[in-house]
Amino acid sequence: MESRILVVEDDHPLRDVLLRGLREEGFAPVPAPDGAGAIRLARERFDAVVLDVGLPDADGRDVCQALRASGFTAPVIFLTAHHHLTDRLSGFSAGGDDYLAKPFHLAELAARLRAALRRAGPPPTTSAATATATATATTTGDFVLDPARFTCTAAGNPVHLTPTEFRLLAPLLAAAGALVSRRALLRAGWPEGAQVSDNTLDQHLSRLRRKLRTAGSERTITTTRGIGHRLA
Repeated sequence: MESRILVVEDDHPLRDVLLRGLREEGFAPVPAPDGAGAIRLARERFDAVVLDVGLPDADGRDVCQALRASGFTAPVIFLTAHHHLTDRLSGFSAGGDDYLAKPFHLAELAARLRAALRRAGPPPTTSAATATATATATTTGDFVLDPARFTCTAAGNPVHLTPTEFRLLAPLLAAAGALVSRRALLRAGWPEGAQVSDNTLDQHLSRLRRKLRTAGSERTITTTRGIGHRLA
């Protein structure tokens, strides 16, 4: 059975080359022109994703993190025009499995895809794939995170989040009331190697608190000084 590969690339000529070349390599590629399209299509079953970092509507790393937050587990290979170590590390931090800098040979991309698929193991069963495909949002208590829009519904009211706020709120929700260290929040919120001060993290958390309070939520982000934060 051919592996279904979601190809997220806005450059039309390159996308056509990728689709044609991956078909010749024995894959079944499906195109998406932008981040929003990728998130919609990823509700279907895919064995891997080839994801351009520089998309017209979003940073590919934010798209990857949104996919991971929605329960998408297939390997993600980033394509980028940047060659810096910090760019590669930020891709891994966002949930990517591999990184390929442009220009590249299609044979190398195909080889990296096969290696990623081997590491991932066999595809999920039909029932598991269906469950993943229908997981369009993450629900925790009275919160619902929608990775397609980077929004959160709190106490039944919509909360519009920036990508950074989304990345910070997701681990707090996933911790289910447990303490999340400041270091973990910094890793979740910003690319590896980014120069982020403690004050910057505090400012983002303060804005999150205000948004949740405005939405009418009884829960808030509390602080254990010098250690971390929890959603209580």
